[in-house]
Amino acid sequence: MHTILVVDDSHTMRRMVRAALGGLADVAFVEAGSGLQAIEVLAVQPVQMMMLDLNMPDMHGLDVLKFLRSHKQYRELPVMVLTTRGDETSRDAAFKAGASAYMTKPFSPTALAASVSELLAAPARSHHA
Repeated sequence: MHTILVVDDSHTMRRMVRAALGGLADVAFVEAGSGLQAIEVLAVQPVQMMMLDLNMPDMHGLDVLKFLRSHKQYRELPVMVLTTRGDETSRDAAFKAGASAYMTKPFSPTALAASVSELLAAPARSHHA
């Protein structure tokens, strides 16, 4: 069973992500509505992947990503940034901070499921720089 932590301040977006990935076998979801809540969830719930929004009220997604990559136990955790920010600067900053993949909203459910399947199949793959 793979557990995916879906981090987005929009409950509707978290529900859309779960719906898009609902067809994947052996996948369970935990959710966080903010960056700080995501870090709290990680402290008590092992996950195999994180879907991370960038624009959140309490802690920016890049700060969450930098926190993860600075802790040994989360360095290899696949993290897909899922954001409305489609500009090259945001994309480059996310990969520099350690993102494993980057996708913009609105997303194609099929493309999202394919990317997530790929990340879950190769959990130890190196991160884009």
